[in-house]
Amino acid sequence: MNEQAFAPPRFLTVAEVAEMTRVSRMTVYRMVHAGELPAVRVGRSFRVPEAAVQQLIAAGLVVEDSGEQVESSGG
Repeated sequence: MNEQAFAPPRFLTVAEVAEMTRVSRMTVYRMVHAGELPAVRVGRSFRVPEAAVQQLIAAGLVVEDSGEQVESSGG
């Protein structure tokens, strides 16, 4: 059987998401609060599913309010 099918989802901190997408932590928080990026609240902090971040990067992202842009690097 495929072991990946049973792997639990991996969650990232806001700081990790910001580093991966090369935007500020505040931009990530704005995206979470606006519903543009799914997140789970754990205590007082947020955790973002890694799959959602990968989709965001793959699709390319333009954040309209701050003008920051993340583009897929292709690998």
